[in-house]
Parts: sequence; C-alpha cells; structure tokens
Amino acid sequence: MVLHPLLGVDEVTSVETYLGRVGEVFTVFREQDSGCVSYGVRLLDGARWFVKEADGERGRRSLDRAWAFHRAVRHTAIVPQVHRIAVRDGWASVMPWRKGEVLYHPAAGGSGDRQAPGGAMARFRALPVPEVLRALDRILDAHLAVEAAGHVAVDFYDGALLYDFGPGAVHLVDLDEYRPGPFVLEEERLPGSRRFMAPEAFERGAVIDTRTTVFTLGRAARLLLDAGDEERAWRGTPELLAVLERATFPAPDDRFPDVRRFVEAWRTAGGAPRR
Repeated sequence: MVLHPLLGVDEVTSVETYLGRVGEVFTVFREQDSGCVSYGVRLLDGARWFVKEADGERGRRSLDRAWAFHRAVRHTAIVPQVHRIAVRDGWASVMPWRKGEVLYHPAAGGSGDRQAPGGAMARFRALPVPEVLRALDRILDAHLAVEAAGHVAVDFYDGALLYDFGPGAVHLVDLDEYRPGPFVLEEERLPGSRRFMAPEAFERGAVIDTRTTVFTLGRAARLLLDAGDEERAWRGTPELLAVLERATFPAPDDRFPDVRRFVEAWRTAGGAPRR
C-alpha cells in the first residue's frame, strides 16, 4: 500500500525540504501575522495542497487553536485542516488547495489597498449585487455552523475570504483565531482588523460571544456591499441596511441576540439570493 505523501506522513524534519522531495513548492507565504509560514505544493500526481507551518511559539498556539476549531466545525465553505504533521517542536497543518483570490492581502507592514483598480476587492465590489449576495449568504451560512458548534468569530475580515471569480465561489480561510465562546477578554484587545471589530473586542474584561460575531458579520456585509467608497456608498436595499444597522449597534444587547436570528432577518429582508 502506497501512503499519501502528505496525508500518510506523521513527522518530518523539515517541512519545506520534505515538500520539495514529494512535489513542487509553487508558492511560499513567509510574512504572515499568524506567526506561520505557508506553502502551496503540487504533488507528483498533479494535486495541489496548502501546508501551514508554525514559525515560533505564536504560530504554534495559532495552529493548535485552528486544529481544535476544525475538529469542531465543518462547512463546505470553510477550507478544512485535514491532517497535521509533527515537525521539530511544533506542527504543520495540511489543507486542500482552493482556487481563488484573497479579497484583501495586506503587504508587509500591514499596508494594502482595497480600492486598487484591477485588485480582487475592486472587482468583487463591481460584481452584480445578486452575485455579491450569493457570496454573503454562503459566508453567513458558514457562521451558522460556527455558532452551532459553540464557537465565535475572532479576526474575521476580508483577508479571510478567497473568491473564485470563474464559478463565483467563496471560501473561508485562516480562521485560526476562532474559539469556543462565550469567553472573557483577558487582553487589551482581540486580534483583527478594526474595520470589522465590535467595541467590546477592545475592552479587557468584556464578554465575547455570538453577538460579537453578529457585529463582525454585519460589518462584513456592509463593506462588501458598498461600491468601494467605504461608508458613503451602499448597493443594497434600505431593508437590508436596516438589518445591518441593528447588527452593528455599539451595545451588544441592542444587536440580534445570535447569528441565527441575524441571518433570518437578513434573508427575510431580501438577502437570500435567487437560486
């Protein structure tokens, strides 16, 4: 029996060296906020995979949290971690490769341009509204699975969205900070993009729960349905905007109490795409 070169191996000395032996490393992502190094590898049979290796203690914590999350949550839109390989004093996680473009990819140092002509975000925002709604519905549906598994969204932003413009398919990637909730914030703030974060994500001692996820999803829908003019443009209906306004109230008690009821209100208001 021939073992799979990635799924059938439990330990390697060097991830990059091993990947070069079993296939072709066609891309490497070295500067990532997660403290990890990632590789795109094409095996000898032509199949492509994504391998993420911890680079230091922060990366190890991130991969451990992500492994637990992917054992608890399954959804077809969420790119899963299907295997992990021991390396030195850490791990490397193996995921299937998904075709597409990350909607926002900050450059080294945290800069980036969501409005760059020809960029993935600009082209996404130029899509017909029904196509954007289809992508949003898939994102929301995935978070129904997250909520059902007792987890909350942390560090979700447009950089976690991989979009394939051909078939119009959206995939969720790098959900490594998602964790069981509710929990009390013990640091000064949660990791993430301020544009998507609820006020309580900046308050030590605050409760982080599914209402925090509601805020993040509301911000995501608001920013993905604008026309590239940030807060001044809105391509949706007044009914949808009213739903998002409630989802993103500063006080958690004023928002929808959970993701399920937010999604129900969104779909009732016209957010459910035509099939």
